[in-house]
Amino acid sequence: MTVEASAANVKPAPRPPRRRGRAVTVIALLVTAVPAVLVLGIAIGQVVLPPADVVDALARGAIGQTAATDTARLADTVVWQLRAPRALLGFCVGAILALSGAALQAVVRNDLADPYLLGITSGASLGAATVIALGIGALAGTIGTSGGAFLGALLALAIVLALVGPRRRLGSGRLVLAGLAVGYALSAVTNLIVVLSDNRDAIRAITFWMLGSLGQAAWDDLPLVASALVAGLGVLLMWGRRLDAIGLGDDVARSLGSDPDRLRRDVAIVTAVAIAAAVAVSGAIGFVGLVVPHLARGLVGATHRLLLPTSALLGGILLVAADTLARTVLAPREIPLGILTALLGTPLLLLLIARRTRDA
Repeated sequence: MTVEASAANVKPAPRPPRRRGRAVTVIALLVTAVPAVLVLGIAIGQVVLPPADVVDALARGAIGQTAATDTARLADTVVWQLRAPRALLGFCVGAILALSGAALQAVVRNDLADPYLLGITSGASLGAATVIALGIGALAGTIGTSGGAFLGALLALAIVLALVGPRRRLGSGRLVLAGLAVGYALSAVTNLIVVLSDNRDAIRAITFWMLGSLGQAAWDDLPLVASALVAGLGVLLMWGRRLDAIGLGDDVARSLGSDPDRLRRDVAIVTAVAIAAAVAVSGAIGFVGLVVPHLARGLVGATHRLLLPTSALLGGILLVAADTLARTVLAPREIPLGILTALLGTPLLLLLIARRTRDA
């Protein structure tokens, strides 16, 4: 019997019915909250639209109907050209970051692991900075910057995998150290590009991108990011039982028929590709992938077939809410999203640490 077949036959201990029912209720409530949060995210801005007008505009656009009044036409423009792609993209990015954080925390067995553990963000920043500094971004627009960021993120993944080696035992410590080394090295190269650049506009663009923003969101970006979210969630859910096993230790995972080294490498690849798609369009947005999985565990427990979708839903909802706050609290100026998530995420992280210390 193969390792995969053996792992597939592993059945986790049955969950108490009351706890399982609570987890299902939480997921159902989050699913119900998603459209409401998206509508509110689209409605709130410098031009505030009533939620009913947002729903009407979405319905008209979906069926190809033309607005009859100037007010309705303005609503259609604001909803479809500006806010709807931004809200949907924000949900997908937040879901990917939270989902990846939950999976990585399991395979490296470290509560402080987050999606940027593998140096993916540093690689994306280097790719975007290179494109902007060379002027390619000015010629190709956001597609050029996003493409450079995506390629840079994949480059970081390739370097990390080369460092750990295909035939070596991929322990959690080796993966973490390789990711940190690559991240620091690529960040240093990015900073060097900023220092050597004489173009103030390029420096400003690079800095703003590195701080994270959804200000350049477009419909063209959505298919790639949404596909990365769906594929990543589907694959990780299939590995849910193996993630439960590896969370108990490598020896336990092997005794249950799973290969922890292979799973660790596979999860790193899947999450890195998904993260690359996300940060390519949003820049570096921290704390979502670190804090949200802990919040999700408090709601549904540590079983990954419940934890992963809960993390994705909660991460998407929170990032849409944070983006709405980022573009309205100091309007007409916009706070970089990465700064806001750090300001909001730090107190939450401290509360989680205090609660864990108290319970210990």
